[in-house]
Amino acid sequence: MSAVLTTTPADPGHAAAHFAGRLAFEADVSDVHADLEARVTDLVVVDSRSVESWDQGHLPGAIHLPTAEIAGRARDLVPSGAVVVTYCWGPGCNGATRAALAFARLGYRVKEMIGGYEYWVREGFPVDSAGGRRQVDADPLTSPVSAIACGC
Repeated sequence: MSAVLTTTPADPGHAAAHFAGRLAFEADVSDVHADLEARVTDLVVVDSRSVESWDQGHLPGAIHLPTAEIAGRARDLVPSGAVVVTYCWGPGCNGATRAALAFARLGYRVKEMIGGYEYWVREGFPVDSAGGRRQVDADPLTSPVSAIACGC
């Protein structure tokens, strides 16, 4: 008996709706990196972590807005027509999800960056910190070490 087929797969129409829905809510670190490098307008990347976390390292071009401050400060920092991409530490943290919810409640179009800061670093993208810009080699378990993107 198949462990995979214990639950019958969804029909193609439901599967397409499900996966399209996920893509409407999520962006991966490679795509966020590409858009930041291309200076895509009307895209604002928000780091929702603490000041200590921000100082330890953050995405170049991101703005710092801890989740608890979004309701009170977002309208001053993020244009109303912008698409917001939130991130936090990584897959084990739901801070980016809470931040995305806060932005959605304010009327912003929003996506969560899956993988968070952890996968940004693991894919070898640069980070800014209180000590300046740094970059580590890509982790071969998360991205090809000889290419800019995974080619997904």
